[in-house]
Amino acid sequence: MFHLGKVVATPGVLKAVPNSVIYAALGRHLRGDWGDVCPEDKAANDSALRDGERLLSVYHTKDNVKFYIITEWDRSVTTVLLPEEY
Repeated sequence: MFHLGKVVATPGVLKAVPNSVIYAALGRHLRGDWGDVCPEDKAANDSALRDGERLLSVYHTKDNVKFYIITEWDRSVTTVLLPEEY
């Protein structure tokens, strides 16, 4: 649906979230499955696809570790990070 640009991950998320979970979440993000965002953020992401704004997805591991995936407005970079690293 859009380009991820350069994909980067913070040290915290690399320590807390298995790589396979990160890869699966990136696939969901790329398909427009925004994970556990509120309805307002889902609507904002859907609009951002048309308007070229930032995209935010929220996911959880099976152990309930919450992490974000953020693609910048210009689609130059996508960052995977923990909420406390935001």
